[in-house]
Amino acid sequence: MEHLDGQTLVLDPAALFFHASGPVLAVLWLLLAASAAVWWIFVVKSRQLRRWRVAQSRLEQAIGQRRLEPQQLASLARHHQSALGAPVLEAVATRRGQPEVVSAVVARLLVEQRERATSMLTWLASIGATAPFVGLLGTVYGIMDAFFRIGREKSASLPVVAPAIGEALLATAVGLFAAIPAVLAYNLLSARAEALMDRMTAAAREWAASVTREDD
Repeated sequence: MEHLDGQTLVLDPAALFFHASGPVLAVLWLLLAASAAVWWIFVVKSRQLRRWRVAQSRLEQAIGQRRLEPQQLASLARHHQSALGAPVLEAVATRRGQPEVVSAVVARLLVEQRERATSMLTWLASIGATAPFVGLLGTVYGIMDAFFRIGREKSASLPVVAPAIGEALLATAVGLFAAIPAVLAYNLLSARAEALMDRMTAAAREWAASVTREDD
């Protein structure tokens, strides 16, 4: 809180937000929507990856170190359909005796499952990369508005320029508020998705190798 020429100036982000000029207000609403999307994606994707990780663990535990017939493997795959590795296991089990076909199908399925595991992460990357610049757009407009007010009022006193400068800086702050969680969420979820895919890829290779050995 500051006192200037008998007036009391209070830092009130809410007042700056709702009294912002039209273009800056549009930028602020856009950034708040992006921030809400970041948290929604983070919650949804975290639960999804956790569910897939648990399902994959159960599928691998069901197989264990046992030597199972292809029919048994296919049955396990159908029973654990929520696991990302289930389609891969079923493909391995139903294409016994065709190692080249198995390798090609497994490679394709792994690509498809990787796309599922990393879905929505591009939104986080995009928001993290662009939100600061969107905020900067609002900042530039706010600074221009401040200069316009100086010219109109023929004064550069703080009461004249403070509202425009305040909303300009608020746009920058909200841009960072949207971008920083987006980058952190992207890095965290990408690491989890990559770990899950590495685990599934290793399991797929083991399944394919076990079926091939049985054929030999």
